[in-house]
Amino acid sequence: MIGVTKMDVLLAGESWHEISLYVKAQNVTTSSSYTEAGDYLIAALEAAGAHVTYQPCHVAVDEFPRTQAAFSEYDLVVLSDIGAQSLLLTPAVAAGERDANRLAALAAYVADGGAVGMIGGYMSFAGEHGQAGYGRTPLADVLPVEISPYDDRIECPAGVVPENHELDDLPAAWPAVLGYNRVTPAANADVWATVDEDPLLVVGDYGEGSAFAFTTDCAEHWAPRPFLEWEYLPELWGTVLDRMA
Repeated sequence: MIGVTKMDVLLAGESWHEISLYVKAQNVTTSSSYTEAGDYLIAALEAAGAHVTYQPCHVAVDEFPRTQAAFSEYDLVVLSDIGAQSLLLTPAVAAGERDANRLAALAAYVADGGAVGMIGGYMSFAGEHGQAGYGRTPLADVLPVEISPYDDRIECPAGVVPENHELDDLPAAWPAVLGYNRVTPAANADVWATVDEDPLLVVGDYGEGSAFAFTTDCAEHWAPRPFLEWEYLPELWGTVLDRMA
């Protein structure tokens, strides 16, 4: 059922800048663009009853909460396609000063009853060439999956259909996805859905709190338009919100 649980959700990530270089013989020009890709996820979460505060990647570098008390303003913190370095390497640390370990504060917040989730992408879990790097952070013990130290991306250009194992109100087969991060379920975690026999949606507990891992993306290219516009997507996220609550 959609909208059972009212939650304040902090979403960090799902944005990028692109810089292009054009070379025409001896003439060189550049252009840049900026993209935010959280629209479908935010719409689904809001349809499920959540109030979403969105911090694009460059905003989260400065404004992501620094203390357990600051995280406690939210019921759920979701990281989506934002590497650990963006949250650990604060402007103060980059200037050679000591600063808070924001991922340690996030782990403490979950242990005391909060909730965290990670959504897949090139800068989630291990990520491209391992650059996301979450297996080397305090979140490695919090998330309900084991994270590879290496590149964990699985590209499925022909599409692969997720299989639902636990969610009775949703169809057995979901729209195809084009890729995901390969992880291993943690002990005592519940695998709600799989993709090509790998975990797609995993939920678990950490201390007094809860955590989930959703290993495909919430935007293109891994999540193609039929998945993003799937009629059951708000219900899927509503079920996740209820579990995290």
